[in-house]
Amino acid sequence: MMNWKPNPYLAAGLVLVSAPLIAHAKIYVSVEQAQKILFPNKVLTKTPILVTDDLQEKMRIASSIRHPFQGDRIWKAGDGSWLIVDEVVGKHEMITYAVSLSPTGGVQGIEILEYVESYGYEVAEASWRKQFIGKTVNDPIKLNQDIQNIGGATLSCKHLTDGIKRVLTFYDLALKKPQSK
Repeated sequence: MMNWKPNPYLAAGLVLVSAPLIAHAKIYVSVEQAQKILFPNKVLTKTPILVTDDLQEKMRIASSIRHPFQGDRIWKAGDGSWLIVDEVVGKHEMITYAVSLSPTGGVQGIEILEYVESYGYEVAEASWRKQFIGKTVNDPIKLNQDIQNIGGATLSCKHLTDGIKRVLTFYDLALKKPQSK
């Protein structure tokens, strides 16, 4: 008769195999780090804005983003430029990003703050983000039109592109100073 003894390595392996796989959020930069990257040597003042249902609807129509825009993550620099933190759904999870805008509403830079998806992280690469520089609300800001797609990251590309259109629409409707006549 053979004595059977459990193999401790096999038992440990079974525990590992049955453990749930957990996607870990990738934090690229914090809001504070994004402020320093996008606005070196500038003081930013938090400037929360109440986003009305009417404004949410206008932004949704312009961008097709349904997730509500949070008006509490807005900062203004002394020169009239802005930092706006927003989030959009990638494929399944939220992508948090920061957009710096010139005093006239042109994109100066974009930083990805947090990206949770297991695919599509290429949107965090500077080479993709730089194509938004100089864009304003008057540009199409449409994937495969004036913004290039990344194969394997289509939903992240589309939703971030739409999100940047939403931020520019927000600037245009809520932050832009009216032109004096």
